[in-house]
Amino acid sequence: MSETYNKDEMGRRMKGVVGTLKGEFAGLRTGRASPALLDPVTVDAYGNQMHISQLGTISAPEPRLLTVQVWDRGMVKAVDKAVRDAGLGLNPQIDGQLLRIPIPELNEERRKELAKLAHKYAEQGRIAVRNVRRDGMEILKKLEKDHKIGQDEHHKLGDELQKLTDAHIKEIDQMLHGKEQEIMQV
Repeated sequence: MSETYNKDEMGRRMKGVVGTLKGEFAGLRTGRASPALLDPVTVDAYGNQMHISQLGTISAPEPRLLTVQVWDRGMVKAVDKAVRDAGLGLNPQIDGQLLRIPIPELNEERRKELAKLAHKYAEQGRIAVRNVRRDGMEILKKLEKDHKIGQDEHHKLGDELQKLTDAHIKEIDQMLHGKEQEIMQV
């Protein structure tokens, strides 16, 4: 733990949590095609695990269709297999070096599962933000104990840190609300 308290560092760490959550939400499939849906998919290529984006161009030409233009003809089958095995419920169709991936409609049960998963991600985000706050509070407590800051400054900085925490948790809640709307929209 560092001996100095840096509000900007605490803010940066909280922003990082929110950024991570945005990425997790982008990977949650709604009824709409999004290239981010394939972000977690890795392909066994050239003796390594590689992300699909490193092997081809991913695009969403229609609201319910993703395409992957694979650059190396020899990797088409491997990319197809990776998408099928990713557990996303997607079945690509090969058309030369182009994979067409139709996005199926979501049923009510699947929508509820996705909403539950979004809640879980949001709660993990809230916990991570609170952990950053706890770290900051511990630094402030130690600084006061070592007589590097006074009690008044400890309280002032503690209040600022709490406001920062509240703002980031509010942002997480708003993101969750938006994602839920998107998932439940038929």
